[in-house]
Amino acid sequence: MRSNELAELIAFAAVAEHKSFRRAAEQLGLTASTLSHSLRALETRMDVRLLNRTTRSVALTEAGMALLDQVGPALRQIAGAVDQVNAASSEPRGTVRINASHLAADLVLGRRLGDFARAHPGITLDIASDDRFVDMVGNGYDAGIRLGDSVEQDMVAIRLTAPLRIVVVGSPAYLAERPAPATPDELDAHRCIGYRIRNGSGTGKLCKWEFGRDGVTAAFEPGVQLVVDSHALLVGAALSGAGLAYVVEAAVAGHLAAGRLVTVLDDWCAPVAGFFLYYPSQRQLPSAFWALVEFLRAGQGA
Repeated sequence: MRSNELAELIAFAAVAEHKSFRRAAEQLGLTASTLSHSLRALETRMDVRLLNRTTRSVALTEAGMALLDQVGPALRQIAGAVDQVNAASSEPRGTVRINASHLAADLVLGRRLGDFARAHPGITLDIASDDRFVDMVGNGYDAGIRLGDSVEQDMVAIRLTAPLRIVVVGSPAYLAERPAPATPDELDAHRCIGYRIRNGSGTGKLCKWEFGRDGVTAAFEPGVQLVVDSHALLVGAALSGAGLAYVVEAAVAGHLAAGRLVTVLDDWCAPVAGFFLYYPSQRQLPSAFWALVEFLRAGQGA
């Protein structure tokens, strides 16, 4: 097989995976026009249409699906072998695309990006902060970072942090207005700030507040007087006295230490799973990805 034929097959597999010439071109470091030329050359050489293209979408033809079934495993095996050699012989290189919630980006990634850049100058991190769940494969991400309870069951999950505690907080000024709740049932008498994780259409479920003590569990749905979809706005609203908020304790540790926020219902707030990095089980991941994983795990004590 000539080198240009292998390049054409790699281009075809990338477009088939991403269902997008633009995202495939970004992955391969090519222009979209160069990638399109490679695909046309492959189809001409094979004398068969492999892709159906419109202005909005790319889909495999029956012949394209048959070709991908045959060459996909072989290309992944080749990529894995090359990555193993590179990992053994040199510093990992390449781009790792991560989709993380805003809180994960702050607590897990943001405070350590300088250290990672110095430790791995050959790796480019492309990080998208988004509290919405996205199609990992369709949007070209290598992995995501979310709280463990949020990770879908069909993903491979790698623990990055120890369990975390979610607490209920309010400002001293707000709590001076009314007695602090002693049980989750008493939250009905309070202004509680809701947090919504939106989906692609802009809607999404309001997050429940979950509690547990002595084997007893309780769930509370906050009212709708104030609902936000940003963690920064959630904390800011609590600081301003808008009401009580349900937040990861580590994210407000500075405000708690300074007395700007106060916790309530402490004995009802149990630890949650912590942050996990997750990725589709069928994805072959490069050595640069594993370098990031090991770096994050080493720094978090996971």
